[in-house]
Amino acid sequence: MEPFGLGLMTVGLFVGFGLLIGTLFGFFGMGGSFLVTPGLLVLGYPAKVAVGSGLAFVFGTSVIGALRHRNLGQVDYALGMLMVVGMTVGIEFGSRLVFLLEAVGLAGTVVSVAYVGLLAGVGLFVLSDWREGDDGAGGGDREGDGSTGLAARIQGIRLWPVVSLRGDVTASAWVVIVLGLGIGVLSGFLGVGGGFLLMPAMLYGLGVPAAIAVGTSIFQITLSGAYGSFVFAQQGAVDVPVVASLLLGSALGARVGAGATHLVDEDEIKGYFAAMLLSGAVAVASKEVAGAYGVPVLHTLSVVLIFGTAVLVTGAILYAAVGALRQAEGEEPLSS
Repeated sequence: MEPFGLGLMTVGLFVGFGLLIGTLFGFFGMGGSFLVTPGLLVLGYPAKVAVGSGLAFVFGTSVIGALRHRNLGQVDYALGMLMVVGMTVGIEFGSRLVFLLEAVGLAGTVVSVAYVGLLAGVGLFVLSDWREGDDGAGGGDREGDGSTGLAARIQGIRLWPVVSLRGDVTASAWVVIVLGLGIGVLSGFLGVGGGFLLMPAMLYGLGVPAAIAVGTSIFQITLSGAYGSFVFAQQGAVDVPVVASLLLGSALGARVGAGATHLVDEDEIKGYFAAMLLSGAVAVASKEVAGAYGVPVLHTLSVVLIFGTAVLVTGAILYAAVGALRQAEGEEPLSS
């Protein structure tokens, strides 16, 4: 018997993967379809099914994560709604591009190459910022300033109306919408909820504190993910058994990850985030090279990277969170 149309081992694999991804999603405000889509590509699923299933999964997981972050006071609703306006339009354009490429047989290659470029580029940027902070360049004391002059320049665009955001940040509503539009195009094209782009856009582009960027990212993904998964479901590009198995595991993981953001230092969040992005880039690149040149070991490497990095980073997050809890418990008697 094969529940959900999948073998028992396959169901177990997806449930376990969902648990890991749920933890990462709750912690980073991304990590859902960011890992699911390349993971399904690596496992041989068609590009449009990998994209559609990734969006459907991230919608379900984001609902759980958004509720948890709301309870922690880490959601900026005004920022999230403005992003939704731009992303909804962008997702429509991006999804149409995927279907056009699928019709000419180029979707898998183009989506994979785009993934590699974006993941590597954003990952290297975040890694550079994390290393500067770790070297004492104001890392842990920079919460909310965007770490560079980029946030100051973007906030300096004073097109009416100007809105006030959490973390003592102000920005033009039009700037936020345009950011959402660009991320939406990439989201619909790559099959991601947009979290791996939303989080750094809010953090570095707008200067929003890391915890608020994570919570708002998940809130926004709840809305854009619902729309994106609906678009792909209409084309029969959502594998319901796979999505259901993943969601079963992610239900717990999303709550655990969201709680960890309340305990872990901001610069640690950046370091783990960079590791996930760069690992994803190498995994998808390995898979493409393996297919093009017939090198089985590279295909194996891509699978190990996708699943292995999820396990290692999740373990590091939980270890850091438990350490913070123990330290807080040890200090409590001294403060009383």
